Amino acid sequence: MTDEAVLRPLQAYLRGHATGDPAHFRDAFLPTAHIQGVGADLDLDDFCGRFTGEPAADEAERRRTIDQVSRHGSVASATVTLHHVEVTFTDMFVLLEVAPGEWRIAHKVYDRWS
Repeated sequence: MTDEAVLRPLQAYLRGHATGDPAHFRDAFLPTAHIQGVGADLDLDDFCGRFTGEPAADEAERRRTIDQVSRHGSVASATVTLHHVEVTFTDMFVLLEVAPGEWRIAHKVYDRWS
């Protein structure tokens, strides 16, 4: 069973992608979060710097799904898929409950495939 509080940072993350507004990522991630994937090793500031504050030109064609969430006490894991037009990303997250009912993404790893 996953409670709504665990989903909040994941939903903020998806809003960041939909809008291009990095403020949503700052709501989703811990300030010390680390983002890693093939060819990328980013802190939160570097990650947020990749977004312009505007939605992608092909936003209407993109889809995003929260595929899996598993909570174990004050830690959780989640998998999200980002379906862009030409490429798909699989994101895996580690989340922490930083205060009662307040969750943040601590780490993200991802893969990119066509």
